[in-house]
Amino acid sequence: MLLGSHMRRLREARGITRDAAGYVIRASESRISRMELGRVSFKARDVEDLLTLYGITDEAERAALVGLAREANLAGWWHRYSDVLPNWFATYVGLEGAASFIGAYEVQFVHGLLQTEAYIHGVISRGMKGADAADIDRRVALRLERQKILFRENAPDLHVVLDEAALLRPYGGRGVMRGQLQHLIELSERPNVRLQVVPFSFGGHCAESGAFTVFGFPEDELSDVVYLEQLTSALFLDRREEVHQYVRVLEELQQQSLGPEESRDLLRGRLRLS
Repeated sequence: MLLGSHMRRLREARGITRDAAGYVIRASESRISRMELGRVSFKARDVEDLLTLYGITDEAERAALVGLAREANLAGWWHRYSDVLPNWFATYVGLEGAASFIGAYEVQFVHGLLQTEAYIHGVISRGMKGADAADIDRRVALRLERQKILFRENAPDLHVVLDEAALLRPYGGRGVMRGQLQHLIELSERPNVRLQVVPFSFGGHCAESGAFTVFGFPEDELSDVVYLEQLTSALFLDRREEVHQYVRVLEELQQQSLGPEESRDLLRGRLRLS
């Protein structure tokens, strides 16, 4: 998807139609559209031919994009969870693993990368009533596997703004929530995690549209991506004007929330009361 969006911007900047691009690589206009949306894969040879058509001669830029095409065709670790992983969320997990920055606003739940195993089990069990235990365990395992990115050598910076409402929803019961609060306090002290809470006492704020996630990537030529989850699917936004609005809202939320240390104090207070 990242490669497709970048190739689309290069094509549009040169005023080249999808039909003309398709002719060069012996593909239809609709296939170019699907490639640019990330719905079908790119062959490295096709990327090279399209870059030539788009006038990209810089060897470093060409090598980076051809390399991205090769990486995009490799199966990620999450493919072994394909039995419980919707296609649209597989895209999310891939972006999460590739990002150098993850910024998020959460309303109903603690962010998935910050959840304890017991809390995860409580959330999934509540959302999948009637599911068998093995299916739930697979989904729990998937989320725990995702969390490993916070501890790897090139871990992303995670900035989460959490609505206080998420701290009051007792997924899994009182003991589970105590453990979750303690876990949040501990993780918030990691150098790559910034956790802020918007307390009820602050009233309304700028994130009136609900939860969202912003992904940033180490490659300068790749645009940020915004993720918006729906009941049965998701939206991935990469157009700069749309992404900019969400980045601006996230920055305003950070300014309107308690700071990291004040947020830890709020969490400690909640822990004492739980």
